[in-house]
Amino acid sequence: MDLSLNVNGRPEQFAAEPNELLVERLRDGLGLTGTKVGCDTGQCGTCVVQLDGRSVKSCLILTAAAAGSRVTTIEGVTTRGGELSGLQEALRQEHGTQCGFCTPGMVMALGELVENTADREAPTEPEIREWLTGNLCRCTGYHSVVRGVQRACSAARTEIPAEISGGAAVSAAAGSGSAGSASEPAPASVSASASASVSGKEV
Repeated sequence: MDLSLNVNGRPEQFAAEPNELLVERLRDGLGLTGTKVGCDTGQCGTCVVQLDGRSVKSCLILTAAAAGSRVTTIEGVTTRGGELSGLQEALRQEHGTQCGFCTPGMVMALGELVENTADREAPTEPEIREWLTGNLCRCTGYHSVVRGVQRACSAARTEIPAEISGGAAVSAAAGSGSAGSASEPAPASVSASASASVSGKEV
């Protein structure tokens, strides 16, 4: 069947089998491999993308069911200049990534939370942890991820996207005394690895 999607702002038209999964179209059909495949059963959350602004697990959605929708993957989160989004930068600052395999799905899921709380009271730690129940991580223990979300929400509410995107004054915006914050910049190799993880690139 002939279908169309808007993926990361670009119109895509293609033929797909009725049983094709959205994650298969994104990875195999469009080459957007930042979206990961983990469990194939909707448990791990590595395949999360945003469908018309809502975070969904793309291994559970047929491509045909998403036809005509707007899909955003991790590749569509960074700016055109390659700078990290506010949430990605906050996770990097708080060391919210390790192996990075689960990070793209977390960014896509948590991005909805940050967006929804930009104009209201920031989510509590229990609320953030509840939001994370659909994303499994075997490395971080979630503590640094929670701090990253808190930092991103704080920045979003103070309306300083330029500083967050560039990573120049995150500490000043979110509070340099946050638990786990580094007092000195990470070595270049560490920063590069963390940036690659949060952007979905292979390291």
